[in-house]
Amino acid sequence: MLENYFPILLFIVVGLGIGVVAMSVGYFLAPHRPDSEKLSPYECGFEAFEDARMKFDVRYYLVAILFILFDLEIAFLFPWAVVLKEIGLFGYVAMLIFLGILVVGFVYEWMKGALEWE
Repeated sequence: MLENYFPILLFIVVGLGIGVVAMSVGYFLAPHRPDSEKLSPYECGFEAFEDARMKFDVRYYLVAILFILFDLEIAFLFPWAVVLKEIGLFGYVAMLIFLGILVVGFVYEWMKGALEWE
């Protein structure tokens, strides 16, 4: 029974080993030349006003989630475009419905002001 889990254990050990080796090589071979610019916190290209661990505005997360949502939705267009001739009219209409729903969601977000940054 346990021999069924050996490939999983081997995968974990090899993955951890590759990670440790890569980090060790980077640590020992990388040049160590720290300066104030490299060690300063980087936040959007300007000097931080407060602590680097301050809470971000909710709008930042909203824009990030919307970007991921629309990015993933558009990713469905590539496989659809590849097999468009095989799936025929049904696939074409299904994708038009999908894109219609996507456009309705986009217009709703636009009208609600979710894409506006003040």
